[in-house]
Amino acid sequence: MKKALLVGINKYKIPGANLNGCVNDVTNLRDILLKYFGFDISDIKVITDERATKKAILDGLNWLCDGAKANDSILFQFSGHGSQIVDKDGDEYKDNLDEILCPHDMDWDGTYIVDDELNEIFSKLDPKVNIDIILDSCHSGTGTREAMGLKLLPEDQTLSIKFIRPPVDIECKMDEDMPVKKIFSFVLDKKPDNRVVFTACKDNQTSADAYISGTYNGAFTYYFCKYLREAQGNLTRYELLKRVRSSLKFHGFSQIPQLECAKAERNKKLLE
Repeated sequence: MKKALLVGINKYKIPGANLNGCVNDVTNLRDILLKYFGFDISDIKVITDERATKKAILDGLNWLCDGAKANDSILFQFSGHGSQIVDKDGDEYKDNLDEILCPHDMDWDGTYIVDDELNEIFSKLDPKVNIDIILDSCHSGTGTREAMGLKLLPEDQTLSIKFIRPPVDIECKMDEDMPVKKIFSFVLDKKPDNRVVFTACKDNQTSADAYISGTYNGAFTYYFCKYLREAQGNLTRYELLKRVRSSLKFHGFSQIPQLECAKAERNKKLLE
């Protein structure tokens, strides 16, 4: 069995938080899964914009995991805003911060998806289920912004960053001198070896929403899909990572995509 949940959010309830390329990220990856990875239309659930509420995403994740057995493959993609909050349950010993994904109805009173919630869902799976997670969002606890003068952007366009900065009262609770932990360690810490996470940037960097080749896309997802399509899916995860990193650097993006997985998984293909 193969199943995929693809979430892309351009429209946010928070004023000024809208993005441009996240829905294109989802449709781009969906096309690749259908053409090169043997997915049927019914194997893929897509949630975008206003429909991508916290409840809908969590329901989608439960659908993704439902019925998954040993040697099945599932994939979760999220393209949208990310952020961090102060850890509330004491399990983040290194930095006291929880990574969060920001749904359409994001607010700072609990309407967000914490890495602990994702851990609870994925931990119920058979340890032999293959999991690929692709996150094109930011994970910066201090609201880092970087000025990027990109030649690929028209003069009348700007570069958006996929990070929602916490309000002052929440941000003041964060110690800016604390080290930043591994991105979404819920997938990897003391978990089965066949869990794989691609992220658009390091955990202390921002992820770009950019205008490339005439359309808006997440910069990471654009090149991720470009190389999968060119190779018709026949690329190892590590080779894919190298090509995406090279293109982002060449085009002036400072973000450095990450691949978190067991060593043996690096030399396998996506969903393998």
